[in-house]
Amino acid sequence: MASEAPPFWWEKPDWRAYALYPLSRIYSHVATRRMINARREKLDVPVLCVGNFTVGGTGKTPIAIAIAKQAKKMHLTPGFLSRGYGGSIHEPHVVDARQDSARQVGDEPLLLSHHALTATTPNRVAGARLLLERGANFLIMDDGFQSAQIHMDYALVVVDGRYGIGNGHVLPGGPLRARLIDQVRFATGIVRMGEDKAGEAVVRQAARAGRPIFEASLRARSADKFAGRRFLAFAGIGHPDKFFDTVTQAGGEIVMSRPFPDHHFYSNDELRELGQTAQSADLELITTAKDFARLRNGTAPQDLVDKLNVLEIDAVFENSIATKRIIDETMDGWRARRLTG
Repeated sequence: MASEAPPFWWEKPDWRAYALYPLSRIYSHVATRRMINARREKLDVPVLCVGNFTVGGTGKTPIAIAIAKQAKKMHLTPGFLSRGYGGSIHEPHVVDARQDSARQVGDEPLLLSHHALTATTPNRVAGARLLLERGANFLIMDDGFQSAQIHMDYALVVVDGRYGIGNGHVLPGGPLRARLIDQVRFATGIVRMGEDKAGEAVVRQAARAGRPIFEASLRARSADKFAGRRFLAFAGIGHPDKFFDTVTQAGGEIVMSRPFPDHHFYSNDELRELGQTAQSADLELITTAKDFARLRNGTAPQDLVDKLNVLEIDAVFENSIATKRIIDETMDGWRARRLTG
């Protein structure tokens, strides 16, 4: 089970954040020095990183998928590079969505592998080389903004419009991975996900630093099929409430909801309880594509898996040419890097 972010991270700073401030300063100092001083491997292909300033879900994976789709339209061969959080395979591994389980490779790589070649490993350089051997010529790092292992030709940072940077404190007193001012210097562009304004502080600071701001939102795919139906909705993602809201926006009625920690692996007892509760209340079960990835190719009861409704989402940019611009600028950065050695 993944640990759950404490709720106070997403509220106005209180005594808990200030009590942890000395530890936050140490964490931030170490993280920032690593980002500044690391010797990043320079690969002979364009590298675009989709990351975030905080821990927790911001919509990175749908953004990475949208960029991969655009890359294919531009006759590139994208490859996803992921750490494979939550998986048990640690050596460089190319994901096979038909055979691999989330316990082996992680849930997000399974989603990514339906759209492009995907490699998982904590050693991002080794994973990148594996993708190159398999024919990828445009690498998309899903997360890894702070890893400092590979040179990034474009660092696209996704900011959640609803939660922003939370209480503004660094781990463990808040969700930031380092001070915002120190992270912005390494970002090339910012995506604000959703129409809420909690990310305004980030947008203002990024704008002052001359970084372009892109606007995007998550939209349910095939939303019409959920309209008028009554659900027990469950999700083990960074912010389950966002999923519940999306079901409602698609026209579904959530009669009951069950939030779980991010990357949660469901026990059969939990799944049976969900199924029995839904049946007794005459409800259908609905979950996220990320949760469904954890349930497939695993030990979950197949009869329950077969009955699940899965709400799939797409990242949609407000400016339809945004993904092309991001890829073009990544290519420009790579060409400039090659010229300068």
